[in-house]
Amino acid sequence: MTAAVVLGGGMAGLLAATVLADHVDEVFVIEGDQYPDAPGPRRGLPQGQHNHLFMKGGADALDELLPGTTDLLRAAGAKQRGLPQDILTRGPRDWFERSHTDTWLLLMSRAALDDVVRGQALKNEKLKVLQNTKVIGLVGDARRVTGVRIEKGGREAGQSVTEETLTADFVVDATGRRARTPQWLEELGVPAVPEDLVDAGFAYASRWYEAPEGTPEDFPGVMIQVQPGTGRPGRGVALLPNEGNKWIVTLFGSKGGEPPTDEEGFANYTGDWDHPVVPKLLAGATPLTEIRSYRGMQNRWRHYEKATMPEGYLVIGDANAALNPTYGTGMTVSAKSALELRTELRAGGGLTPGLAKRVQGRIAKIVAFAWQTSAGNDVFFPGVQTSVPVKGEKFQIWLASRISQVAARNQTVCNIAFTVGTFVAPVSRMFSFAYLWPVLRGPRKAALTADQAIAQFPGFGNLLDDTRTEQRVPVSHPQ
Repeated sequence: MTAAVVLGGGMAGLLAATVLADHVDEVFVIEGDQYPDAPGPRRGLPQGQHNHLFMKGGADALDELLPGTTDLLRAAGAKQRGLPQDILTRGPRDWFERSHTDTWLLLMSRAALDDVVRGQALKNEKLKVLQNTKVIGLVGDARRVTGVRIEKGGREAGQSVTEETLTADFVVDATGRRARTPQWLEELGVPAVPEDLVDAGFAYASRWYEAPEGTPEDFPGVMIQVQPGTGRPGRGVALLPNEGNKWIVTLFGSKGGEPPTDEEGFANYTGDWDHPVVPKLLAGATPLTEIRSYRGMQNRWRHYEKATMPEGYLVIGDANAALNPTYGTGMTVSAKSALELRTELRAGGGLTPGLAKRVQGRIAKIVAFAWQTSAGNDVFFPGVQTSVPVKGEKFQIWLASRISQVAARNQTVCNIAFTVGTFVAPVSRMFSFAYLWPVLRGPRKAALTADQAIAQFPGFGNLLDDTRTEQRVPVSHPQ
């Protein structure tokens, strides 16, 4: 019998396991947590209470891997919002015109999203999940990985600890940001893996709200993006609709602009823009949770595609490249990476020699674009720690600013920028005349004022009326 082992039972791990199940007799998924019986937080996902989204490119990949999943997500309350036609968006420089594009975001709490995807994946009887199980090392040598060593049970599971070895024909590490692959490979005698780091010191602060009574079904949400290259810390906010008439408000800022977690500081941060749109919306909303913070949002790319890796060992998701979650690319990259694994498995007829190396190379091309989106911006914030040399800094800052200005008021440039940015269109679209000429020419009309931008969205209803000033008292228990 052939067997694969996937380390990590989160999004990246379950999608990889789903793909492998078509080519082996059984797939063991090693999960350190206990899955909740209903949608809810889990210990291994500390950032789960903040805003999460699937970009259209990632949602399309999800449906290829697990057909019908996005329909199930919508049925469970996920909100689909076109970008920027259905979300009031302020780019790094200007408010966006409400123009139609060929892309969208799927918005849902991480707990509910994971519950639906987990239910879909675990319908496959070949997947065997070992919960409350810890991976303590790899089996094999520098030439080939042949399995993993695991510990089962422990005090948190109310069981005695037992150690055993799982033999595998193929092993995938999808254990996320805290992956121990570098240490495990060192134990096997594998040379150190090259690594890039860009850490601008970003932090989150988030709170859940019950939307005000009478909130329109097409409520658009608000996204205010950070602006790099100004010499000042980056600061942004996202107020996005979720299932069950809930909003999640996430504040995010780089080093020196970290969002506060006290009531007064949180409220003041939401209004630190050229229009108090977020505090006006929150005036009629009911806080449901405490304010939760999250740090450790650095960009770290371990270049396994460049390393001398043992046969039969693949690293995907955040274990391979952990990106600043502010940019919302993580789950989309994981889904697209699982598709690359499926492509190579089908092309080669299964677990052929060199499979992991070929897939790692294909994944690196996906990561490269996402890395440029996140680390390529973060490197221009003050106080950044980076191992990546910055070339042509002034030109890069100028170009990013120009693209943002033009996209905010040019429908063609906006469509190309957002479809490429959400992994729907290839990067080559940005080298077309239709994109480059307007960018080089510059803006041809004045930017919208905040009031003009807001007036484009009747979906706000009367939620921004100055009469809605009642402040709700937060409940004392967390959700």
